Amino acid sequence: MSRELNVVARPAADRPDQLRPVRRSTPSVSVGGVMVGSAHPIVVQSMTNTNTADAAGTAAQVAHLARAGSQVVRVTVNNDAAAAAIPEIVQRLADDGLTTPIVGDFHYNGHKLLAAHPKAAALLAKYRINPGNVGSKHRDENFQTIVKVAIDHGKPVRIGVNWGSLDQELLTRLMEENAASPTPASARAVTIEAIVRSATQSAELAEATGLPHDRILLSAKTSNVRDLFDVYTELAGRCDYPLHLGLTEAGMGMKGIVATSAALGHLLNQGIGDTIRVSLTPEPGADRALEVEVAQQILQSLGLRAFSPQVTSCPGCGRTTSTFFQEMAQEIQAYLKARLPEWRPLHPGVENLEVAVMGCVVNGPGESKHANLGISLPGTFEEPVAPVFQDGALLTTLRGDRIVAEFLEILERYVSARYPKS
Repeated sequence: MSRELNVVARPAADRPDQLRPVRRSTPSVSVGGVMVGSAHPIVVQSMTNTNTADAAGTAAQVAHLARAGSQVVRVTVNNDAAAAAIPEIVQRLADDGLTTPIVGDFHYNGHKLLAAHPKAAALLAKYRINPGNVGSKHRDENFQTIVKVAIDHGKPVRIGVNWGSLDQELLTRLMEENAASPTPASARAVTIEAIVRSATQSAELAEATGLPHDRILLSAKTSNVRDLFDVYTELAGRCDYPLHLGLTEAGMGMKGIVATSAALGHLLNQGIGDTIRVSLTPEPGADRALEVEVAQQILQSLGLRAFSPQVTSCPGCGRTTSTFFQEMAQEIQAYLKARLPEWRPLHPGVENLEVAVMGCVVNGPGESKHANLGISLPGTFEEPVAPVFQDGALLTTLRGDRIVAEFLEILERYVSARYPKS
């Protein structure tokens, strides 16, 4: 079956009614060549859950996450064996053709590990420091030791505050000051203030130690969505450092995905956030890369970045008693995912493609006209025809048992015509 396509491109990302939020102005920070902040695209990050000392296993998971779309991958560096494995991990990735920046996640003993393992210090693209657990007796000294290593190796630092490991000395002092105030604030407000101050004061100490302003990133994570709103809104108003967003310990499955989407979506839509991670608890045996896919979908749903073609489909109702439209939507979505690796190098921009698969005449034609390609399937008691719309105009009408196959043929021709290799 052959039909001529008269492609009048109207990609969703270029439509004037899709306004993007204005990002706050920040310096640009290079993380192993990946630029974060300023006007650069929001960066997707992930983290391994392997034993870092297992260099082969960790390198394999980093490679898997990178191929799923994680631009930066963080690994736990918690002991000498983990630090000693960093050179082998980086080499294994290089042998696999990957240059994905690796970030070292340090808690408690980072000052010792970085000093004892200069090769790891040189190869890691960034150091993550938690100011709440760099020590109590020698907190500033230990913190500055890590910062000095970063200065020596030209590395950026993420100062990552977490309410689960908040600096208790700072929190206690603020609570005592609040209790003595004639108009005391709530304990929640004081905790949020402690989180923000821990981040900003640590950044000030890092700069006083000699770390350049454009090598500092901040994060301030909570596991409560509304607390996260207030923490990052306050933090964004007090500094211009690039901010890493994440709902810490988000949870498993639907709970984790929904809570993270609600939290990050709100902040990103306010122009807050330069890099994100979705901290899902993986189900036993589940793919770690799910958190990467969720992060990408959040950004794409907000119109901030495009990663893969999108399928719009209706939920069904009493007009759609047949499951055919559900099966077709599923089949097309799977087809797009399977074809994307081959399409991407041959058809630049194909990730912006929008396809609609609708189940009846109520919203079917209208929704299909909003997509690059759309099909409105017949609902119950409707005439058994399926009009296909291309860039807002009726292209053809499909009938019979080959509707899916014929629509996929149209899809392939559209991709080739709309996204030619330059």
